[in-house]
Amino acid sequence: MPFLSHISVPLLQDGSYLQYIPSLGKGLQLSLNSNVTFFVGENGSGKSTLLEGIAEQCGFSLRGGNRNHNLNIGYRFEGYESPLARYVRLGWTPRRINDGFFMRAESFFNFASYIDELARDDHRILNAYGGKSLHQQSHGESFLALFNNQFESGIYILDEPEAALSPSRILAFMSVINELEKKGRAQFLIATHSPILICYPGATIYQFDERGVQETNYENIEHFYLTKSFLDNPSLYLRHLMDG
Repeated sequence: MPFLSHISVPLLQDGSYLQYIPSLGKGLQLSLNSNVTFFVGENGSGKSTLLEGIAEQCGFSLRGGNRNHNLNIGYRFEGYESPLARYVRLGWTPRRINDGFFMRAESFFNFASYIDELARDDHRILNAYGGKSLHQQSHGESFLALFNNQFESGIYILDEPEAALSPSRILAFMSVINELEKKGRAQFLIATHSPILICYPGATIYQFDERGVQETNYENIEHFYLTKSFLDNPSLYLRHLMDG
């Protein structure tokens, strides 16, 4: 059973850009019926904005991290707040969970630098990230080091985690999700473009687009069927693109 069971956003009429995002502006009611939920859609569709709002409501650092990572201040962490967070309402079953992590691929470098800064005073901090600096590992290795060593129990909110992962490492990440899910100790909310990741068994998938937000399955997601179609006949697509 998921810890976070419901997400709601009211009709937005605050005059900000938020009310013009189709997936958010008219209000939102999402039920989370599984431990793994994917948000999919094109860039600008609102999925990352919603993830940010949820993360801030959970008390996580929006630059990446958990409740103990100084809440958006400290080494290279300018103060930052989600414009949507004040509108987001979360429903918990049976109680609110404070453990977890928020990770965004685009700010992972700054997060790794922040951990290095803390490790100057206490090198043991790196034990939670594979025993060495995240900067001393490849991007994909550092992501998996985070997943394998930091993820234990709680709610994990991830914005495009596949950005640094090869296809084989995406599969390894899916194995990490499965191990934690089987123990009943973790819930994942993931915004992604990965046609591999969205095939995770039993996951709930929400499509963000100009119609709003609708639950769907991976076979109806453009990321999946376009990738599959291309790989089935790449020469056809390439010929069309190059000749066109």
